Amino acid sequence: MICDLCPRRCGAERTEHEGHGFCAMPATPVVARAALHQWEEPVISGTRGSGAVFFSGCTLRCVFCQNHDISAAGFGKSVTVARLRQIFRDLVTRGAHNINLVTPTHFTPWILEALEEDVGVPVVWNCGGYERVETLRSLEGKVDVYLPDLKYADSALSASLSAAPDYFEVATAAIEEMFRQTGPYVVEDGLLRRGVVIRHLVLPGRLENTRRCIDWVARTFRPGDVLFSLMSQYTPQPGAQGLLARHVTRSEYAAAVEYMRNCGITEGFCQERTSARAEYTPPFDLTGV
Repeated sequence: MICDLCPRRCGAERTEHEGHGFCAMPATPVVARAALHQWEEPVISGTRGSGAVFFSGCTLRCVFCQNHDISAAGFGKSVTVARLRQIFRDLVTRGAHNINLVTPTHFTPWILEALEEDVGVPVVWNCGGYERVETLRSLEGKVDVYLPDLKYADSALSASLSAAPDYFEVATAAIEEMFRQTGPYVVEDGLLRRGVVIRHLVLPGRLENTRRCIDWVARTFRPGDVLFSLMSQYTPQPGAQGLLARHVTRSEYAAAVEYMRNCGITEGFCQERTSARAEYTPPFDLTGV
């Protein structure tokens, strides 16, 4: 296939056995892990866990990515659509509250084929927010919950840290399309059945970027529309330099929380600073694949 699934629209020719283009993935799903996952927001993980399927490759190049082994290094195993469908069934049988598709964008056509059979639980699209609206429209009726990041409002920052100078305009348009599809969020018995959860990771020394992301959410959505997850789990990666070589401080995160509340955003989640630990990253060892 000639690929234009993500906003880069690189036009790479992806074949069943070879990956090209920005994501460097073939025309078949590559999965690194499929297991019950307890470390999402409470309305996603619930009591039994979210059925997280971690796909390899990514449409971003975040220098601080905790999943580098699969997002950039490409670790994972190619699976057929039939096997992917069976992975979904296995997770539901084990009690998963939902099927949580992690960084799935570049495998959209094959995921849609696997979802032709109703999985019986909500489907979560867990992504970096860097999505083509046209690709998202193909998901309408198949995805119940969107879990996008809103990483940056600063184009210079998104260019230097994720190789995406157009991140903000692309991500905000994508999030608005996600909300158009789902409408206001619906929580039943403590679990999110439908809706959008916008995640923002506070970066060390970058509070102004956080404030600008919060500003956009506050002016775009009304109370009851979306949930907002303000994350403190930034973890310095090997070789990190400058501000990225340290954790977010207690005062930085407290200032972000205060700003969020002052902007009227009260529906959502904050994190304990103890979440900023490498052990919260799951092992990518082909479990469940």
